[in-house]
Amino acid sequence: MAVDGVVVATSNDGKLREVRAILADLDAPLLALDEFAPLRFPEEGDDYEENAAAKALTCAQGTGCLSLGDDSGLEVEALGGRPGVRSARYGGPGLDDAARVVRLLEELRGVAEDKRAARFVCVAALAHPDGRVVTARGSCEGRILEAPQGSAGFGYDPVFLAAGGELSMAELPGSEKNRLSHRARAFRALRGHIDAALRG
Repeated sequence: MAVDGVVVATSNDGKLREVRAILADLDAPLLALDEFAPLRFPEEGDDYEENAAAKALTCAQGTGCLSLGDDSGLEVEALGGRPGVRSARYGGPGLDDAARVVRLLEELRGVAEDKRAARFVCVAALAHPDGRVVTARGSCEGRILEAPQGSAGFGYDPVFLAAGGELSMAELPGSEKNRLSHRARAFRALRGHIDAALRG
């Protein structure tokens, strides 16, 4: 099928930049969602894979293009895996990234460094306009810092230290973050399917 590009089903500019960097050598342009008529996405549920697939499929069927979606979250062991799939909604409506980070640190106040283990999880999805969907998962292990560090990235990046690292995700150069992040691992795992879809 003729493909003019692949649409990234997100309105998050930071996420769009990351996906474009991760898939920089793709044989098709990655198109922003705002280049198309507004779409109504389904309400997010409690499963990364279902959420990612729903975003990608809604976008593919609404634009007629191959589409990429993802859903990600931060899982903190001391919080029983919270905020998890609800990371973007953590703390209730109206909070921005910085306020969600403050809420997280408040919940972890007094928790020792060796008890602050956490992981970022991402499921990436590729959807065809005909309804076919394929997904891939990636994760990045680490721990939660006691205070934000760095101003790059977005979301919980300023308080996440990847295992074996010395800089928060928000302090890393983009090339390094896109080598080890959960999102990079998920989209790299999906890469073969994207290439095959573009050929097919």
